[in-house]
Amino acid sequence: MFKRILIANRGEIALRIIRCCREMGIETVIVYSTEDKDTLPVIVATKAVCIGPAKASESYLNEDVLIETAKLTKCDAIHPGYGFLSENAEFVRKCEGNGLTFIGPSSDIINKMGDKQNARSLMIENGIPVVPGSKGLVNTWQEAEAVAEEIGYPVLIKASAGGGGKGMRKAFSKDEVKKAYETAKAETIAAFNNGDMYVEKLIVNPHHIEVQILADKHGNVVYLGERDCSIQKNNQKLLEEAPAWVLDSETRKKIGETAIKAAKACGYYNAGTVEFVLDQDGHFYFIEMNTRVQVEHPVTEMVTGVDIIKEQFRIAFGMKLGFTQEDINIGGHGIECRINALTPGKVNFVHFPAGYGVRVESYLYSGCKVSPIYDSMVAKIIVKGSSRLEAIKRMRRALEELVIEGIKTNAEFMHMLTFHPQFINGNYNTGFYQENGQTITEWLDGDAQ
Repeated sequence: MFKRILIANRGEIALRIIRCCREMGIETVIVYSTEDKDTLPVIVATKAVCIGPAKASESYLNEDVLIETAKLTKCDAIHPGYGFLSENAEFVRKCEGNGLTFIGPSSDIINKMGDKQNARSLMIENGIPVVPGSKGLVNTWQEAEAVAEEIGYPVLIKASAGGGGKGMRKAFSKDEVKKAYETAKAETIAAFNNGDMYVEKLIVNPHHIEVQILADKHGNVVYLGERDCSIQKNNQKLLEEAPAWVLDSETRKKIGETAIKAAKACGYYNAGTVEFVLDQDGHFYFIEMNTRVQVEHPVTEMVTGVDIIKEQFRIAFGMKLGFTQEDINIGGHGIECRINALTPGKVNFVHFPAGYGVRVESYLYSGCKVSPIYDSMVAKIIVKGSSRLEAIKRMRRALEELVIEGIKTNAEFMHMLTFHPQFINGNYNTGFYQENGQTITEWLDGDAQ
């Protein structure tokens, strides 16, 4: 197994990786910007190295500095977490060229699947249903407009690289294309240093279903069930459930097998997520594959008992999966809530929920600071119940125990969301926040009628 790895990330995912490494006896080197010098991952890692100023392009996205740091600290491998360089094929090539194992798929696989436009083409070749869209990249807003006119409005203008909801904008008419294209492109360049864009038909208010897969380098692929990630604000997920309440057993099996087919089409290995939209008639369509670990991986771990981060290390080291599809059993129901900071600043006091069936992933501690520079997510609350209703009640209890003083968060909003009739009934889709977000806010303010 690896002796020492470099973690090319920050925040809760860096801490999650460090904890896994400690259990596996792997030393960790964490890189950090000057803005993050007092964060928890920096404190608990085996070694911490400052690699630049707060601006991500000069620190966490500086490929050459990351490679050099890994070599100087005698690391065997690099774990990218999610975001930043986790789906950057050029960075992976640099790792490969410098004798460093990238904890993820190869650069060739990322080119096939991490690049969303390439992935669409590959899926079409393999008979996997995809949402109608551009046949290649669109390099100008005029090209995007031409595609939109051909396939019909509304459309979704998307970054070919990256993820996490960044670089995506909707256009419902010709007048909206130029602004949507330019805004999405600027956002993805800032976040991922890649401005490649494509266009696809916008399926209005579908369910967003994603299938977690694990694949080794020996051709073995399994899927760990699916997640419903339909509650989103501006394409950023707020809450995830596993399994997806909306699926019947036949569709569940079919969508899982389709995810395996997608992975095998590109010779995929390591952890990955195959994402689909499910329309109101029950038809699902491939939209993209995330060639990395997802923010919401803990909710799948809760219902399967599989440590996805640990499996990433085992796979990267060349080991075979220790289980088959028949060994994967979904037990109970899991829900994950993302806690986002609404204001930056010092956290004066923090208390996390605990107890049976509750898990917390966070980099916060009493006295730490939340930066306005990076992603606003500060914690994830994950629960498991024997039934969906029990999981909902457990999430309510957990959110009631959560205390974060000194900054404002969306915790109260998330707590109120769990009481919404549509959520309780499982009758929601990607239009939920747009339709109900204001009402929930008014409930919190005491203004709802």
